[in-house]
Amino acid sequence: MVTETLTVQAVAPDRRSFTQLIWQSSTIVALVVLIVVFAIASGGRFASASNLTNILNAVAILTIVAVAQTIVMVVGDFDLSVGMTATLGGATAGALLVDGSNLAVAILGGVGVGILVGAVNGLLVAFLNISAFVATLATMTGVGGLNLLITDGTNIYGWAEEFNIVGQMRINGIPAPVIYATLISVIVWLVLRFTTLGRRWYAIGGNAEVARLSGVNVRPTRFFAFVAAGGLSALAGVVLVSRLGSAGPHAADDRMMFAVAAVFLGMTLLRSGQANIGGTLIGVAIIGVVQNGLNLVGINTYIQQVLIGAIIIGAVLLSGLKNKNT
Repeated sequence: MVTETLTVQAVAPDRRSFTQLIWQSSTIVALVVLIVVFAIASGGRFASASNLTNILNAVAILTIVAVAQTIVMVVGDFDLSVGMTATLGGATAGALLVDGSNLAVAILGGVGVGILVGAVNGLLVAFLNISAFVATLATMTGVGGLNLLITDGTNIYGWAEEFNIVGQMRINGIPAPVIYATLISVIVWLVLRFTTLGRRWYAIGGNAEVARLSGVNVRPTRFFAFVAAGGLSALAGVVLVSRLGSAGPHAADDRMMFAVAAVFLGMTLLRSGQANIGGTLIGVAIIGVVQNGLNLVGINTYIQQVLIGAIIIGAVLLSGLKNKNT
């Protein structure tokens, strides 16, 4: 009787996969290193519970704008107008309140103008085939003018206190903007991860022509990505104005730059280099940690902007290197 034995050869460790895992995690490693460095440099103040809450509150508005930018970048486009749209949404809500509108009308009005801006962007890009960079640059300029018209170039304030509560209240010690940002991030993540719309957005971002041949109606799907980004950006502006208690003509303009940096940082986390909500949140965290940490150690805001610019360049280079190695 012959007994056959099955010999299983030992499998060599997949060093390439392990190396890639470390390589893919470099952005998270960078975040951890930054936290440790600032915790040491600030004498422990950085890691206090109150300061960490301040960081979350400070980046809450940026988180919403970055999530909006993520949607557009998932479909392979770009929206330069998200910051101006956020300012427009907040200014519109503030102006409506000062004119006597009730809270619901003011908030809906603010979000509504953001949706209109997103619709214009979507129309120009998806249906008229204008470059997203050119189209959103044009709307960014136009919306900037609208912000000056609505606010008359100055701050608007003096509305009912109930509006300020929306952005200034705390629930179990957690600032309301943090809760809004978390909810919006989770909802958009669910849409991108589990819905047909999300899968179509990713398919268009991967290859629009292949998506079209697969039955995806590319133009309206891409159009809706810009509409969603516009509405979310304006909502971020409404929350910001409520938190500040006033609406200025440039209240959220700089959020666009930081949102782009956050999305690019997040794109380095995936081998595919695609925009994704989890990565964007890591990117937002890095920006928040850098800004807060530099403030604690006494670095002025001008240098902070230089560093954020360097972070954007580094993120783009890192993303390119990862794509080469995969």
